Amino acid sequence: MAERDTSFLFSGTSFNRKKFAAVFTRFKEKKGNDVSPRAEPKLVEDATPAFQEEEGVKTHYADKKRKRKAVDSDPVEGFSVFKSSKSQKANEDDQQAENAIMLEKKEYYRQLEGDAIFRKKHNIHVSGSNVPSPLRSFAELKSRFSSKSYILRNLAELGFEEPTPIQRQAIPVLLSGRECFACAPTGSGKTFAFVCPILMKLKRASKDGVRAVILCPTRELAAQTARECKKLAKGRKFYIKLMTKQLVKGADFSKLCCDILISTPFRVQFAIRKKKLDLSKVEFLILDESDKLFELGLVKQVDSVVKACSNPSILRSLFSATLPDTVEELARTIMHDAIRVIIGRKNSASESIKQKLVFVGSEEGKLLALHQSFAESLNPPVLVFVQNKERAKELYNEVKFDDIRAGVIHADLSQVQREDAVNNFRAGKTWVLIATDVIARGMDFKGVNCVVNYDFPDSAAAYIHRIGRSGRAGRSGEAVTLYTEADVPYLRNIANVMAASGCEVPPWIMSLPKLKWKRHRPQREAISTKPVGEDE
Repeated sequence: MAERDTSFLFSGTSFNRKKFAAVFTRFKEKKGNDVSPRAEPKLVEDATPAFQEEEGVKTHYADKKRKRKAVDSDPVEGFSVFKSSKSQKANEDDQQAENAIMLEKKEYYRQLEGDAIFRKKHNIHVSGSNVPSPLRSFAELKSRFSSKSYILRNLAELGFEEPTPIQRQAIPVLLSGRECFACAPTGSGKTFAFVCPILMKLKRASKDGVRAVILCPTRELAAQTARECKKLAKGRKFYIKLMTKQLVKGADFSKLCCDILISTPFRVQFAIRKKKLDLSKVEFLILDESDKLFELGLVKQVDSVVKACSNPSILRSLFSATLPDTVEELARTIMHDAIRVIIGRKNSASESIKQKLVFVGSEEGKLLALHQSFAESLNPPVLVFVQNKERAKELYNEVKFDDIRAGVIHADLSQVQREDAVNNFRAGKTWVLIATDVIARGMDFKGVNCVVNYDFPDSAAAYIHRIGRSGRAGRSGEAVTLYTEADVPYLRNIANVMAASGCEVPPWIMSLPKLKWKRHRPQREAISTKPVGEDE
């Protein structure tokens, strides 16, 4: 087609050469230099002169306009039809950066998926933003958080081979600088879950004032926490102080070296008010058995301690086996961006405890059932819980002469007597310890085989904490709850806790109406085997 003469396109067309002589002359001079941008070289070579002339007439004004525009306009910087090596390298860098971001996202989502599977395996439930990954092993304390070797050595000496579920999640949360609500079954290692990160964060001893405060609802639990804290800090000269009566009365707190202060709320409040204890540098505030601390009798004392800990960067955390919604809502008012960690089902008993309910008819039937149980299968150590200190004294008087090595602990005893009662029970000198709820919270008695609720617990939380003195640290245990006719309306509440932890409950109990808990402390008859009317 290109080789064919193109003059046929203009057949029948004629031009007045005289009239357009000047134009023809000008085009003849420039036709060697002016080539249409769209024309390919071969087509121009093949075109006849006549065609070029005719084409030149048509495109003259358009070419002139394009040339003028090209001369007048500034060149556009940074744009080229052809890729330079510099722009190509920039594109490669952008592509590499994009690929790196994609790989990072894939790794992030893979990590999230792995964490979710791991948490499900260990029955860990979390809520909150950017929750840190759980610990796979204690070795990660060193690899992820640069732990000192003394922590790992002390954990090994104390018999910790693998972290418990609460330790797997709560330790990374606190080490990441986040506040924490933690609810885990009794005996699951909550104490080490907050003591370990505190020691790691404080790093070394200091004389700049109190840097961590641990509040406990009872003196016995505070003393136990102090002992456990010193065990884990072995090899480092941390100043760990238990707030005793002597310390409150005689210490000069302005000169007291203390890194970690462990106490009941009342004693700290008293020291703040009377002795001007300075808590403005506290970095950690732990509320152990927090639901008990937020009860009416203690909440004002706790509030005064919280206000005294005025460090803006303080981390506050709550730990307990039971965490009611009301307590959680109240605590959120003083916490910021907290992570919620629940092990198993919230407010549930340990699955390692075999639980059963025993109907005894009346108060007289309780004493007979207890004597019969001890005679048939006494498997010490055994804890027996009663409703108040008066009933503790009465029951102790009934069994102290039996061949069962009984002891008692209640609020009327002096601090020394209470400590002796606990220590004798720990040492095995006492087989059966009769107690009120004063030691139902947090006390860790190794190897308690059985808990007897002689008096029906006054709430589901009290039940969970009572029976939680058994079946600790993975061991098995047993809990027996005696009930009378007066306790039947509240059976369903306890039965729900039992069913949630996998225990069998008679269908007729589960069909009972569930009553809203009020403090179930009925007026009970005195514990005595003496016939009515017999003189003292």
